[in-house]
Amino acid sequence: MASTASAVASGAAGAAIFAGSTSRKYNYFEPRGKRATHYEDVTCDVQPDPERYLIQDWIISFGDGKGAYTKDNTRALSSNWHLFRAPDQEWERTHYQRQSKIETMVQAVIGNARKAGAHLVFDKVWQRVLQTHLGAWKHVEFGLGTSLMQAQRYGYTQMINNATLTNSSYKMRLAQDITLYLAEIGMDIPGWDDELGKKAWLEDPIWQPTRLAVETIMGAEDYLEQYFAINLVFEPLVGELFRSGFLMQAAAANNDFITPPVISAAEADYERNLANTIDLIYLLANDEKHAAHNRALFGAWVRKHGDLADKAAAALQPIWSQPHSKPVSFADAQAASHERLAQILGEIGLSR
Repeated sequence: MASTASAVASGAAGAAIFAGSTSRKYNYFEPRGKRATHYEDVTCDVQPDPERYLIQDWIISFGDGKGAYTKDNTRALSSNWHLFRAPDQEWERTHYQRQSKIETMVQAVIGNARKAGAHLVFDKVWQRVLQTHLGAWKHVEFGLGTSLMQAQRYGYTQMINNATLTNSSYKMRLAQDITLYLAEIGMDIPGWDDELGKKAWLEDPIWQPTRLAVETIMGAEDYLEQYFAINLVFEPLVGELFRSGFLMQAAAANNDFITPPVISAAEADYERNLANTIDLIYLLANDEKHAAHNRALFGAWVRKHGDLADKAAAALQPIWSQPHSKPVSFADAQAASHERLAQILGEIGLSR
């Protein structure tokens, strides 16, 4: 008995039995597959967890006694927060590599288009649409990226924080891409006004419900609510609606073949971020102990942010009628966004 008590109280190496104790690969975690991936090797258990290995409690804690990571930063509950592994398997090096490739592509598109004068044949009304509404949209991306940047600090595991932070980085990159894109083509177009987007974001009634939806997400104190609201509710109802349902559809019809490739990377970004979010929320919605609690919580988030997103989308409707050429109707684009939301929630086992 004495030796057992001594082993439990000891903080010495080898005192605790954990996954990989007998392995020559020194794994401190259970891999999702048969073998640990490089992503798991560099992400899992980067931050030590007293419930897993640290008998002496958190190495770092705040002045109020709370440890570096606490579970009560979200109202969601989990039997094991460490189960989540991001499907996109993205970590620091792979993230930098992907961002670099996207930036190279975007700058090549803009540079080649300016050399060819492709932006000089834009429909005149479409030029105004880009200045005003694409200019306003960069503030949406920046706001969501800022919200995710805040949220990533509070996740309980490094896997959750990595997925949230890369999500933030993609949003910030897109906001920067839009800013640089509009500024560069604007240098060659007489009468171009870089301030129209900011003015629309702050004052135009078309954008105020979207601004309310974004700022409500930014003001949420639950990091998981922010992550959930952005990827599972706002993005399908407003983000894809505007990017894919308007910009990507209407640009070419108005002699604009530059905007779609600049924006296209954002749609690929979203697919990755959506897959990560669905995986995490699915685990929580089907948790062996806390599924009922989590489903009720998620349902409340869907209603809260869904109502705001619906109002935001409805207010954007006039934008669809502004270009001379209107290849897609707002009603069709919105119907697609509602179908998309139902599909996303269905994968998790939720409904609106």
